[in-house]
Amino acid sequence: MGKDKKEKKETKTVAVEGGEDNYEKRLPALLKFAQPLAPKKMNKKILKTVKKASKAKHVKRGVKEVVKALRKGEKGLVVVAGDISPPDVISHIPVLCEDSSVPYVFIPSKEDLGSAGATKRPTSCVMIVPNGGKTKKNADKTGEYRESFDEIVKEIPGLA
Repeated sequence: MGKDKKEKKETKTVAVEGGEDNYEKRLPALLKFAQPLAPKKMNKKILKTVKKASKAKHVKRGVKEVVKALRKGEKGLVVVAGDISPPDVISHIPVLCEDSSVPYVFIPSKEDLGSAGATKRPTSCVMIVPNGGKTKKNADKTGEYRESFDEIVKEIPGLA
């Protein structure tokens, strides 16, 4: 039994790391309302930015934290996985983002989003909050991903 779990874990890791061919494979599982959807190239850029922001501790993970941040009025970028089941779990997030005028984008895979967000578990949504670091140390790390963050935010209106 232990051997089967280990084999399954290895297979899952390979599937997440080989993100390039997985983009097309994951598209059929998308929700009908997953718009704007990031194209393949932008998807890769978003995942890299989430990874860097996560190292800088400027990321809110999961529906509960993201909704809380949006209601408090925090600004940033919301990345939502488009393969969540049941869809009711995330269906209210785009509306909250539009009400708060926070940009949001869908990507095809919750597994990829979870691994980019430095979690072992698949993650339904993530919010990058560049001003989230209260300490000087965390504020310095913002520069590492700020350029790609700004590019993504500029590209999102063109996707809709």
